Amino acid sequence: MDSTASAYSEKLREMSVLSLICSCLYSQPHPNTFGQFEDMEVKSLNKRSSGQAFEVILKSPTDPSPPERPQTLALPAQKKEPSLGELQRRLEAAEGRRRSQEKQVLKQLAEKREREKEVLNKAQEVNNNYSKITEEKLNHKMELIKENRMARLNALKQRLREKEVHAAEVRKNKELHTDLSG
Repeated sequence: MDSTASAYSEKLREMSVLSLICSCLYSQPHPNTFGQFEDMEVKSLNKRSSGQAFEVILKSPTDPSPPERPQTLALPAQKKEPSLGELQRRLEAAEGRRRSQEKQVLKQLAEKREREKEVLNKAQEVNNNYSKITEEKLNHKMELIKENRMARLNALKQRLREKEVHAAEVRKNKELHTDLSG
C-alpha cells in the first residue's frame, strides 16, 4: 500500500512538471489529451481556462484492461447497530454521569450557601462590634459632657458664693463706714 501511494505521489509530481511544460508549449490544451502510465490513466479536463485540471484513473496492478470507471477509495466499514444490552449499558453510564454531575453541582451549591452564611455571620458580628464600640464611645462622650456641665455648674456656684461673700464684706464695710462717719 505504501509503495503504491509513494508511486502515485511521484507520478503526480511528474504530472505537474509535465503539465507546466505542456502549458508553456501549447497555449490551448489539446481536447483529447491522454496520459497512460503503468497503473494509472490521466485525462485532461477543460474545466479551467489554463487547462491544468486532470482526472486520474487508477488501474488495478493485476488487471491489464482499463477500468470502466475511476476507482474510489475504500470507505471505512459501517458501524454495526449497537445491541440492546450495549444501549442499556450506555444509558446506565450516562445516567451515572448525570447523577454524579448533579451531586457535584449540589455539593458546590451547598458549599456556596455555607460560605454565604459564614460571610453573613461575619458581617453581623462586625456590625455588632461596631454598634457596641459606637455605643461605648457615645456613652463615654455623654459622661464627659455631664462631667463638664457639673464642673461648670460647680464653678458658677463657687463664683456666686465668692461674690456673695464679697458683697457681704462690702455691706459690712459700708455699715462700718457709715457708723464711723455718722
